Amino acid sequence: MSTAERGKVRVEKGRYRLDGKFHYGYPNDPIWNEDGKLMGVTNPRDVTHVHMYGGEAPFFEGLGKGKLLGTCCDNPDCEADGSIFIPFRIHCPDCLGKNTIVDMTDTARKGATVHTFMTTERTGAFNTLPKPIRFVNVEFEGVPTILMGYLSVGKPEIGMKVVPIFNTASPTYTILDLSWVPDGTNESEIPEGFTF
Repeated sequence: MSTAERGKVRVEKGRYRLDGKFHYGYPNDPIWNEDGKLMGVTNPRDVTHVHMYGGEAPFFEGLGKGKLLGTCCDNPDCEADGSIFIPFRIHCPDCLGKNTIVDMTDTARKGATVHTFMTTERTGAFNTLPKPIRFVNVEFEGVPTILMGYLSVGKPEIGMKVVPIFNTASPTYTILDLSWVPDGTNESEIPEGFTF
């Protein structure tokens, strides 16, 4: 299928408008066993999934602009008043009030550490990250939540100081636009398209 035929979405007068093909089937192929007996068929499909961000859109747009946004509860009657949440939460989990967006980029650059990590060679079907993937859970000073991400450079260690890098050259507007590198990493070592 050509790129021009793929499904596209635009917003017109506040409503999503879909154009093009979002599902496209390909011819089946037989699956034969070693004795030449038919065992089944492949059923290949090309599916364009439409994922709406809603209130989380500022977080993903911010990543493409080199910003890490969190949210903060401003309700003085809430136990979580003043708590900053990363990952981004639209509403406070305690009082359900709408949170205020806060820029956490400088906080992340000054005081992010690896809380825990795992390295994997096996990933999901739609993974686009190079293997091995070094997943890291990153904590920030004064923030009660932990953000999961991936380390682009080096080997993770618990307690390691890390800084965020952002895909600002050609953002995907997904969580993959944010990665982490050890504090002190040289700009020449980070992946192409990423900036501090």
